[in-house]
Amino acid sequence: MTLLIKEMHDSDKPRERLMNYGPDKLTNQELLSIIINTGNREESSITVANRIIKDMKTIRELRGLTYQELISVKGIGEAKAITILAVIELAIRMHTHSLEEDIFIKSPDDVSDLLMEKMRYFQQEHFVVLYLSTKNMVIHQETMFKGSLNTSIVHPREVYKEAVKRSAAAIICVHNHPSGDPSPSREDIEVTRRLHECGEMIGVDFLDHIIIGSGKYISLKEMNFIK
Repeated sequence: MTLLIKEMHDSDKPRERLMNYGPDKLTNQELLSIIINTGNREESSITVANRIIKDMKTIRELRGLTYQELISVKGIGEAKAITILAVIELAIRMHTHSLEEDIFIKSPDDVSDLLMEKMRYFQQEHFVVLYLSTKNMVIHQETMFKGSLNTSIVHPREVYKEAVKRSAAAIICVHNHPSGDPSPSREDIEVTRRLHECGEMIGVDFLDHIIIGSGKYISLKEMNFIK
């Protein structure tokens, strides 16, 4: 028979355990059950939390959950799904910079600090462009394309149209490899050269193309694919 939260001893309830021992002593299921807050007449919030993460290889897979996936879980309605997604987004933002701050790009490491934790877990390729001022301050960040990178997907006119709109002096392109290996493909190199050539023609500096893998990155500038 499922053990309901109200039937647990007080010291065994996730909220009480957090207060008594600290959040770092709770399991992933217990922390998620606190976010879920309540179960239902048949099940505890722990049971519902287990249902959400039971098939996940790591807790990081929570980042990929969608609203539709959550509300399809028994015991998760609209309000609980929204709360879970909000907490996940806050966790992501805690590990990335906010564009409310002034961010200056001086090296590929700065790009990695800005985007690594957000992009390394994507299950498909995302092509992001950073638009920079004359002092290399990020003035805008935009995800331009999603999907396998190739010259037909990445249109220079779209990339540079935004640069002109934002009066950007330079751009840096960033995309991820879901495989975790940031080594550039032939398509990556072709896209890089094409964007660099277009930037020279319209007077916007194409500073670098960063490829993000699983906790590591490569710079096509440092690999001399951009002169």
